[in-house]
Amino acid sequence: MHSLAQFTVPAIADISDAPLTARLQHLLDNKTKPLGSLGRLESLALRIGQVLGTEAPALLQPQMLVCAGDHGLAAKGVSAFPSDVTWQMVENFLAGGAAVSVLARQHGLALTVVDCGVAKPIAPRDTAPGAPQLLLRKVAPGTADASVGPAMTAEQCAQAITNGIEVVRALPGNALLLGEMGIANTSVASLLLARLAGLPLADVTGAGTGLDAAGIERKRAVLQQALDANAEATTPLATLAALGGYEVATLVGAVLQAALERRVIVVDGFITSAAVLVASRLQPAVLQRCVFAHRSGERGHSLMLAQMQAEPLLDLGLRLGEGSGAALAWPLLQSSCAVLAEMASFESAGVATQTA
Repeated sequence: MHSLAQFTVPAIADISDAPLTARLQHLLDNKTKPLGSLGRLESLALRIGQVLGTEAPALLQPQMLVCAGDHGLAAKGVSAFPSDVTWQMVENFLAGGAAVSVLARQHGLALTVVDCGVAKPIAPRDTAPGAPQLLLRKVAPGTADASVGPAMTAEQCAQAITNGIEVVRALPGNALLLGEMGIANTSVASLLLARLAGLPLADVTGAGTGLDAAGIERKRAVLQQALDANAEATTPLATLAALGGYEVATLVGAVLQAALERRVIVVDGFITSAAVLVASRLQPAVLQRCVFAHRSGERGHSLMLAQMQAEPLLDLGLRLGEGSGAALAWPLLQSSCAVLAEMASFESAGVATQTA
């Protein structure tokens, strides 16, 4: 096991490159269109070119990484669904029946599902090439109840982060799409946001999987107990260990490694954004590599995005998780690269530029 005291966060370098940015902007400005008329697609092309360090970015072997784990908080009634749904959905991912499975298949995204801390044992299996892959990286069968003390020990948290780093090291490609599964993990995301941003629980706690008004009030009361029980945890790593989950900590490691390797990181919704928030508090340059797929329908996600000065691509009222929003946004990334690579310039097409 690793300890947080000994854990070294990978140093993520600033990738700002003014000359490259100027060249990319020049290419975009000289395509056969009015200046800036492709709107956010142009800024997306610029971001991808900056991350990949080239004027001709190409997205290769994209990987959808879905991390799963259970939470002791679930026993306190903070979710409308029982914890058993976590392992059942993992099986659904692997069988190809979940939303993220369908969308990954549609868009040619390799799907890897990681058991980071699911309460029930997930059996290893051989899967055919191209089918969803299962990785067993279980630190423990679910976290402890954060409402009475730390969810993870420092050693468990460090192990989960390390697992995420190692998983990404072994994946091919230059784009990583983030997904998750874990009953009660919207509670975890709310806790991490409340503690790291200093925001009131009332502002960051929502319905999750479908709680009614009374259920949301009960959830907030439990989350306040968790904040009180872990009042001494204030640094990003200590907060993650005390309030987080194995799947979130694994995603933190995955984000740090993907950023180190200058992969394009496509962030899904509330829970994956929480992992990025923690990673960015450890290494701010992580955010330079991120594309935020959508604004979730979950209360608090807009506030979390604001903390990272992130402007999401889509706003569809999604609150499923799994990586579904990241998969839906993926074609926009492909289109932005295609426009940069294939759209004619005024000069090459022999089209007159606008008059002064």
